[in-house]
Amino acid sequence: MTSAIIRFFERFMPEPFAFAVLMTFVGLALVVAATPATPLDAVLAWGNGLAGLLPFITQVCLTVLFAFSLAHLGPVPRLLQRIADIPRSARGACAFAVLFAGSVSLVAWPLGTILGGLMARELAQSCKRRGIRVHYPLLGGAAFSGFVVWHMGYSASAPLFVATPGNAMESMIGGLIPFTETVLTRWNLTILAATLGSLALTAALLHPRQQADIQEIDREFVAPESDVAPPRVRGGFAGAVENGRWLTLGLGALLIVYVGHWFSIRGFQLDLNIVNWTFLAAGLLLARSAVDYGTVLLRGGRAVVPFLIQYPMYAGIMGLMLDTGFVAQLAAWFATVGTAQTLPFIAFLSGGFINLFIPSGGAQWAVQGPAFVEAAQQLGTDLPLIVMGVAYGDQWTNIIHPFVVIPLLIMTGLPLAKVLSYSFLFFLVATLPLGLGLLWAAGL
Repeated sequence: MTSAIIRFFERFMPEPFAFAVLMTFVGLALVVAATPATPLDAVLAWGNGLAGLLPFITQVCLTVLFAFSLAHLGPVPRLLQRIADIPRSARGACAFAVLFAGSVSLVAWPLGTILGGLMARELAQSCKRRGIRVHYPLLGGAAFSGFVVWHMGYSASAPLFVATPGNAMESMIGGLIPFTETVLTRWNLTILAATLGSLALTAALLHPRQQADIQEIDREFVAPESDVAPPRVRGGFAGAVENGRWLTLGLGALLIVYVGHWFSIRGFQLDLNIVNWTFLAAGLLLARSAVDYGTVLLRGGRAVVPFLIQYPMYAGIMGLMLDTGFVAQLAAWFATVGTAQTLPFIAFLSGGFINLFIPSGGAQWAVQGPAFVEAAQQLGTDLPLIVMGVAYGDQWTNIIHPFVVIPLLIMTGLPLAKVLSYSFLFFLVATLPLGLGLLWAAGL
């Protein structure tokens, strides 16, 4: 079955940009067929949405750039190598990739695909140095699969939304739903452990037994950096400023003060900006000079190019789906087919399907939340289960989404089809602990 799935993806899965264009036409066709929108209405809704994610695109590009730079400065490369030396076998390396990516995803969702991709590459290189033959595409798919638990951790969009005073659904819900009733519940932590454990075991079992089937990391997988000429060494005042370490240390210290004040006021609350400023501060503190840090940034510049064209494509699809009412119509239908015990599972399926068109946890909850909250109140379903049901669905189909995998592809140099062919297998396995776990938590 594994071989058949791999062959299917390698034959039929387009590369990320081609897939984004294909999904645009699929979305237009669905909206015209299922809503009163005319073809012109659909095109205008799509066009109006193209710029809808520009602030988010900038944030993600900075995250990739700062994370890439941090991984190439000071002791960080050696630290990653030491961590990558922990597994003693190929199967252990694949399981470790799942657990590492899952763990960092729980802290902040951008870390899952970025640091997960970096660790997959380091694991492959470490195994090759030690004479351990490990299948690199499986390592990439395993690292990507760890991202499937991000919405069960500290940066979970939907649980954070309903726990924030003054949120748009507070009056509808009848108050706030604290983090302790969603992410920090015993049932969520149990499902989390079961999911990561199942995927780690699957990763170990999927490793090819035949040596001929193993594809190690080699020059075929281009490193996500470009050749940058070393900067010209200058003397005088300009040289003293740009080559002095005090400049980067000073700016890094300012950022540390700001980030520290943020946490002292808000507690351990992360958003993408704080993640970026933390990465930037760490990179500045580790850099030998402003010239050193600027050179590393230029090396990583190639890593952000795919985002600049592909993200607007998905922003257009999201605008198309939201402005024409297609997603709200779909969520309302999903909400009518459940019972008190099965509604969280229905929310899970709904979240997974809608995530294929709107790969944004916060946007999904804003659209699906009202319909499912109303249905839950009528059926007597526990509202925290509904919140986590939508969250589980969002993270579930993330690991088969060509849009979400882009940072990992950049960090590993792996082609899309090779990663998604394995992550699809992990997607099938994750269905059991996530879906059955919700049914168990709902008392079915």
